[in-house]
Amino acid sequence: MTVPTSTGPRIGARVLLLDPADRVLLIHALDPADPDHHWWELPGGGLDEGEDLHDAARREVAEETGILLPVLGRELWVRESRFRYQGRDHHRVEHVFLGRTPSTAPQVALKPTENEKAGLIERRWWTAEDLRQCRDKLLPAELPALLDDLLAGRFSPAPLTLTG
Repeated sequence: MTVPTSTGPRIGARVLLLDPADRVLLIHALDPADPDHHWWELPGGGLDEGEDLHDAARREVAEETGILLPVLGRELWVRESRFRYQGRDHHRVEHVFLGRTPSTAPQVALKPTENEKAGLIERRWWTAEDLRQCRDKLLPAELPALLDDLLAGRFSPAPLTLTG
């Protein structure tokens, strides 16, 4: 993660990635400065200079999972959060897109950053039922209900705004 600057929050892009069985891929991460603080999150991260949201989302998925996404689906939500990581305060605004993959097998080598190597615990595909049973911290916390709504066709046609 990058230290925020006075210019405002760091902009990021994430992907709610579904496989053919409608399982969602989550990454289990921890704060190396506080290993008891761990969570499950969607693949993604910050934009590189000159990069747009779609390019960043596809790049991050490839780097973190090895899965190539030639196209993304629609934007599902925008989530603003403030959190503490590695002893510093962070402010993020992340745009989350729908992605679908025909295979869960990586197509390219993973390219984790040093930060990701230090904080990555595991990757796992989750069913909607698995998510509803999860007792670990999920980002966003509403992910089980969001996935249920998406899979049932009840999801808002316009991107949602989430905080937290």
